[in-house]
Amino acid sequence: MNPANEVCIDTELLVIGYGNTLRQDDSVGPRVAERIEALHLPGVRTLICDQLSPEHAEAIAHAHVVVFVDAMRGAPRHVRLQPVKPGHSTQLMAHAAEPPTMLALARDVYGRVPQAWLAAIPAVRLGFGSGVSVVAQRGIDDATRTINRFAALVR
Repeated sequence: MNPANEVCIDTELLVIGYGNTLRQDDSVGPRVAERIEALHLPGVRTLICDQLSPEHAEAIAHAHVVVFVDAMRGAPRHVRLQPVKPGHSTQLMAHAAEPPTMLALARDVYGRVPQAWLAAIPAVRLGFGSGVSVVAQRGIDDATRTINRFAALVR
C-alpha cells in the first residue's frame, strides 16, 4: 500500500475470466477474457484464472471497474451485466472465492472496492473435455460484445 494508505487506480476496467478450461462450458470465463485481451482495448486489462483466490484482491482494488466472467447453470441465454456488491465477510468456504468475497477482501485489505459486475454465461455441459456447447458459444459471443460495449462507456 502507498503511504497514504490508499490504493492507486491504475486500470479503468479489469475483466476477470475464471473457470476450468478442462471442463467444457466451465471454460467460458477464460475464453471471454482471452477475446477481450485480443481486442487491445485502451484502459482494459484482463486476468485469466481457474478460480478466484485471495491473491486477486490487489488487482481488483487497483481497478476502477471490474467485470467477473463465469459459467453458470441456468443463466439467461442473453448475457447481461449484473451488479455485484461486496460481501460482509472475507471468510472463504473453500480454496476458491466468489465475487462478493473478492470485493470484501479488496475493501478490507486494500481499502478500496471498485464498481463490479458479473457476466454469467449459460452452461449446459460441464464434463471433461475442451469443446463448448452451442449455448455456451453463443454466450461467449454475447459476453464479448457486451463487455466491449461496456468498456467504451467506462473509458
